[in-house]
Amino acid sequence: MQGEPTSGHDAATWSPLDSDGWYAARNATTALRDALVRAGLEKDFPYLRADLNAFGHGLVELGRVSPDTAERLAELLRLALASGCQVDREDLGRTPTATNEHEERD
Repeated sequence: MQGEPTSGHDAATWSPLDSDGWYAARNATTALRDALVRAGLEKDFPYLRADLNAFGHGLVELGRVSPDTAERLAELLRLALASGCQVDREDLGRTPTATNEHEERD
C-alpha cells in the first residue's frame, strides 16, 4: 500500500544481478563457450545463452543445432570418455582463472 515502508526489494526493483542463479548460469555458459571455442564449435551454437526461469533458477540454453554439430559434439564427448578422463562433478567448470563476480561485489 502507498506510504508503507519497503525493504527496497520488491517485484518492481528485482534484478537478475541480485540472483545467485544468474551468476551460476552465466559462469557455466562462459565455461561452455570457452570449451566450444577450443573445439572450433563457436559458430555452431548460435543460441547459447544464460537465462533465469520464473523461479530464479539459472539455466543454460544450448538452443537448436544441426545434426552435424550434434554428431561432432557426441564424438568429442566419446573421445573424452575413451581417453580415461575422470572428472569429479564438483570440479566441472572450475578453472584456475575463473572468478565468481557475484561474490566479489558483496
